[in-house]
Amino acid sequence: MGHIVVMDDSEAQFALTRYSRRLWHELRPDLPASAEYDQCGTLWVAADEQEMAEVRRKEKYYNQRGVRAEVLDARAVAAAEPYLRRNLAGGLRVVDDGVIYPPCAARYLIESAIAWKAQLRTGADVRALLREGGVVMADGSRFSAGIVVNAAGPWSPALIPGLPVRKRKGHLVITDRYPGQIHHQIIELGYLKSAHSVGTDSVAFNVQCRKTGQILIGSSRQYNEEGTEINHEILERMLQRAFEYMPGLAKLTVTRCWTGHRAATPDKLPLIGPVPDNEKIWLATGHEGLGITTSLATGKLLTDLLLERPTEISAEPYAPARLLQTNESAPEPCLTA
Repeated sequence: MGHIVVMDDSEAQFALTRYSRRLWHELRPDLPASAEYDQCGTLWVAADEQEMAEVRRKEKYYNQRGVRAEVLDARAVAAAEPYLRRNLAGGLRVVDDGVIYPPCAARYLIESAIAWKAQLRTGADVRALLREGGVVMADGSRFSAGIVVNAAGPWSPALIPGLPVRKRKGHLVITDRYPGQIHHQIIELGYLKSAHSVGTDSVAFNVQCRKTGQILIGSSRQYNEEGTEINHEILERMLQRAFEYMPGLAKLTVTRCWTGHRAATPDKLPLIGPVPDNEKIWLATGHEGLGITTSLATGKLLTDLLLERPTEISAEPYAPARLLQTNESAPEPCLTA
């Protein structure tokens, strides 16, 4: 969805998302208008007093660590987002969160890399990684390299069999243009339960304002769903959940529905760093639903580690060695095409 958000599921997740959000803020003046960076803030909405207790916990946690957040009562939530239903208990506004249009932001970053003499090859599949450093392409050609970074997201285990990364499918819906309908990224507190569920399919209310006036609607999560086709049952559940919180959405025109896969790890933290016992193969994968948010911090951590410089935050919580065994039992990169 392109949400630039600080999350607090763990100290390690908080550190990485806060660091990366700051990097996005610093990059913002250089981004093209097409990237649609909008520091709209996140509004976490609470349906009842139990969820308001979580709102107050999050507010205290964030403010103690220098992240601006404020508790809103039911009246303040209604004033901030008039199209939400009226029986909500309150919410939490995280002021400096934002949203971005990922395709154009990615294009800007690619063009910046090319300006620094990077080479880009499109439509060229990597079939295998070489233990001695380098890759084998789908056409059989080989490229040597001192270090290869496997950043293939949900498909990273195809290049390193046994890598503890699973695909987690999601659906998104975008509407026609309706300027002024919503003003924040709005998420129900129940989203956190959805994101943590590992055994069942789940949906949660999550909508995003876009600078175009369109509204992006999520979210769903499914394991063991390899295909990209739309699951109409899940889509219906996701939309009905959105209508529960914002009934007016049911009257809007939808222009597109699509799916994608997130790269999930068992401990919900990404793998950033070298594969154990193979200094030629590095990883940048397993970011689940926070890949856009944490992309810049991941790049900075990788750069500092590769150049043996001090990292701004500890890289240890994201080291692949925590989930990968060493020596003979370690997952091996594919060695032949």
